[in-house]
Amino acid sequence: MDIDGIICGNRRALARAITLVESARTDHRKDAQSLMAALPKDRQALRIGLSGTPGVGKSTFIESFGLHLTGAGLRVAVLAVDPSSARSGGSILGDKTRMEQLSRDPNAFIRPSPSQSQLGGVARRTREVVQLCEAAGFDVVLIETVGVGQSETMVAEISDIFALLMAPAGGDELQGVKRGIMEIADLIVVNKADGDLKAAATRTCADYAGALRLLRKRAGDGPQFPKAMMVSALTGTGLEHVWTDIQTLAQYRKDTGFWATRRADQLQNWFDEELHFGLLSILQKDPQMVARVAQARADIAANRATPPQAAASILANLLGNAD
Repeated sequence: MDIDGIICGNRRALARAITLVESARTDHRKDAQSLMAALPKDRQALRIGLSGTPGVGKSTFIESFGLHLTGAGLRVAVLAVDPSSARSGGSILGDKTRMEQLSRDPNAFIRPSPSQSQLGGVARRTREVVQLCEAAGFDVVLIETVGVGQSETMVAEISDIFALLMAPAGGDELQGVKRGIMEIADLIVVNKADGDLKAAATRTCADYAGALRLLRKRAGDGPQFPKAMMVSALTGTGLEHVWTDIQTLAQYRKDTGFWATRRADQLQNWFDEELHFGLLSILQKDPQMVARVAQARADIAANRATPPQAAASILANLLGNAD
């Protein structure tokens, strides 16, 4: 793998590296681990997670926001996660088509990825892809999730700032105090604040601003954060204020030490996830464990064992094999 090409920002080398780390083949996984270990650790980009329900205008917002950033001289990577078919496992991956102008910008790099069976709105290897983009010298990494619901909050575990896009008149003030994705947002951005929807966007933004004041302050929240604001991705109105607020909060977190602590926590969470998937891989690949799992499923279906009993038996046997 061309590590020097990645470090120099070669787009072809970066794309090939991403393909490698996203591969599930055993030999590719070993090569990917070696590649990740060889990357420089002193390059950091501002990681911005972007989420929202389908139809809120995420792709339009990202294109307008990305062009705003590249216009300011920044290099921007967009990692767009598309939903995979529950039947075939395939994805359309149409983000480059929707972001036509940004995809032609020499200072932007757009990489669509299928979510496959991964929950939480991001892909299985999004963390590795983020680090590859940082090694390639990008200043900002935008992580667009699958259109998500209240519980899909994984993107907050891999980003520095998390922005939640909302549509005008899309809910009520109570949504702002529900535990879930609202609770972890740093910015609630009400999109489509233009034309006939501008009045509705103003009311919606005021509702969310009021609801956010009822939430308990979190570690790392700067003054006046979290906050709600309005933008129009179509006209570009408000994008400069979004970028200013993101920079303000990021600088506050760096100055207070929260940034470094959060990055360390994210690495530990990454380790926990790899351990979890590694254990599942053992169950799926070891012939004896595959047979035991199949027998346990049969026992559960025949009411000879309860699911907790069968799972405990499998885990006890797995630990015994490990010894």
